[in-house]
Amino acid sequence: MFGHLLKRGAVVLCLAAVLALPVCAEGRITTDMTMKEIRSDPAIAGSGVSTYCKGDADSLALRRLYENKTLLDYVGETTAQDSADGLNIVIENYEAGKQVTWQVYSPEEIAANSSLGCVQLYYFPGKEPGGKYALVVPGNGSTMTSEMEEGGSAAYQLHEQGYTVFVLRYRSFLNASDNAPLYDIANAVKYLTKNAEQFGVQRENYALMGFSSGGHIVGLIGSDNERFGYKAFGIPQPAALLLGYPINDFYEVKPLYHIAIDPLMISWRYYWTNISDVVNKNYTPTFFWYGKNDYYMECMNYEKQGPLLEKTLKESGATYQCVVYEDAPHAIGPGRHTDADGWIKLATEFWEEQCK
Repeated sequence: MFGHLLKRGAVVLCLAAVLALPVCAEGRITTDMTMKEIRSDPAIAGSGVSTYCKGDADSLALRRLYENKTLLDYVGETTAQDSADGLNIVIENYEAGKQVTWQVYSPEEIAANSSLGCVQLYYFPGKEPGGKYALVVPGNGSTMTSEMEEGGSAAYQLHEQGYTVFVLRYRSFLNASDNAPLYDIANAVKYLTKNAEQFGVQRENYALMGFSSGGHIVGLIGSDNERFGYKAFGIPQPAALLLGYPINDFYEVKPLYHIAIDPLMISWRYYWTNISDVVNKNYTPTFFWYGKNDYYMECMNYEKQGPLLEKTLKESGATYQCVVYEDAPHAIGPGRHTDADGWIKLATEFWEEQCK
């Protein structure tokens, strides 16, 4: 009887010990939360990170349309979980007292040109200081760039591999006049190069990751063209370009962009130049991928996009790796639930190879 009581007591003590262990709770931001709930989180609001990927930041009608959508419905299943995980890193850093949002331009520059105020870097510190960093340049479908969707989801995966990541919010569409996106990327790199010690990153060996139209701009910066490549802006050459479904040729959209963005201007504009136009043997080593079922590219002459860029890179003798997926539509970020799932790991392996 006494032995039986001792056994029962031991079981109770073990159970109490288990209950006392810390519970591995799910991140505060989940994919089934509404956008209104996410934006109401004090850490998300306080961090300054943009959570508007549908052009609903400045439109009351669009905000009301989207604010009760869940994160899953808002960004889609290919990026939702990684976006949520990225936002949870933002919360962790903000609550640890780390500044998340950094302005690329000075207060004086913003005072002189208010459009510069939107150009921001969202900081995801690496797990160890002194490592390499990636600057993520998301695409833009309309008036806003996709910082949370493509940017945040890619930042999470890169962060999990140990890299420091910066997601760039840059001027787009009607604010993209006078080649503004090129200057925003270049000035972001200049800012990070100047403040490398503060951010705990290397000045060299950085990667530029670009999606869609963001991939197009990154592709131009990665050239040695003395008009708009990295040399023209006086920034270090990237170690690698990591591009997801980059637009190579804006095709029939070019004149429409010019009318909408730069009316009455006749000088050169970035959207008139294809990435393949500036590729040569000295072109920055490039990893890129695209999908055979990318119907967005079909609308812009599919053969003038990924296939032409791959052909030009091969003929030029440049260092590159291209992956073509059967099932990988446009605007899928890390590509969860598609054939492209895992491409970011392949891309970073390519990047590391260039740094040896």
